[in-house]
Amino acid sequence: MKMRVLNKKIKVKQLSLVLVASLFLVSCGSTKNVSSRKNTGTKTVAKSENLRILESNFDGRVSKSMSDILKDAEKYIGTPYKFGGNTSSGFDCSGFTVKVFQENDYQLPRRSLDQAATGKKIDIKEVKPGDLLFFATAGGSRVSHVGIVHDIGSNGEIKFIHASTSKGVMISSLNDKYWNKAYLHAQRVL
Repeated sequence: MKMRVLNKKIKVKQLSLVLVASLFLVSCGSTKNVSSRKNTGTKTVAKSENLRILESNFDGRVSKSMSDILKDAEKYIGTPYKFGGNTSSGFDCSGFTVKVFQENDYQLPRRSLDQAATGKKIDIKEVKPGDLLFFATAGGSRVSHVGIVHDIGSNGEIKFIHASTSKGVMISSLNDKYWNKAYLHAQRVL
């Protein structure tokens, strides 16, 4: 009798661990390392690695309110990843976007999947700093990661700030092979 109860407890623990691990991988990206090489130009990189050309035509100025949001996001660079986290001690991807926008009196839904339905869907060519980018890091088309457009280079390169599972809050480029392949769509919430 004691052995049966013990076996049942072990199975429940194993199932719990599998469930937690699955949620971790789907919630905000994978633990795959992303290379951080210098960009040699959007079109060249995309062509040489068979990546999609994901560029913005934005060349305007950033509003003061959007500049404030981006400054608030930047102050968290280096903050570690924490599943379910939404404080300066650790963030997951959607916890990070919620916190940054909340500090600027704008409420976002807690989950990246719900954030992906907030605001207006926009074409990648229209993105500007402060827009949200959504990714399917587990493959397929299910939203599992979110980032905030940080800046757009003179060549159209889109950089975004986000809470990655491997390096915490950081700035990445849509020219990075991993993010380029995982990109789904953009939303304008402000």
